[in-house]
Amino acid sequence: MMHRMYRIYSDGGSRGNPGPAAYAIVVVKDGRIVHEHSEYLGINTNNYAEYRGLIAGIDKAIELGAEEAEFVMDSELAVKQMNGEYKVRSGNIADLHADAVALASMIPRVRFTHVRRSESYIPRADALLNRELDRIRG
Repeated sequence: MMHRMYRIYSDGGSRGNPGPAAYAIVVVKDGRIVHEHSEYLGINTNNYAEYRGLIAGIDKAIELGAEEAEFVMDSELAVKQMNGEYKVRSGNIADLHADAVALASMIPRVRFTHVRRSESYIPRADALLNRELDRIRG
């Protein structure tokens, strides 16, 4: 039986904080991109966008039947909150964090990894979310 391990790169951002916000995900399996998606989120904060991207990535991993997933983000705050190293202090993020934790529990093996923006597929996710914001701006 083939092992279903996915690496999901997500990025969220806003132009202004709050401001026009979007997220993007890039899903990789065996070194190949198998899915990518970006979405405009209206006027929101950067942290909101980061969590919405993470949740979209977790949803996709579940949909793909992932047995193992690594979620790679450049948001140190979100990664440390998901790993239990930081408390969630912001009320508007608490619900999103709870949703992400609940969804992640549906995947047998999960890791949350922080990387610098320049690493791996994060620049691609960043470019996708910025393209989304540019598209909305017209």
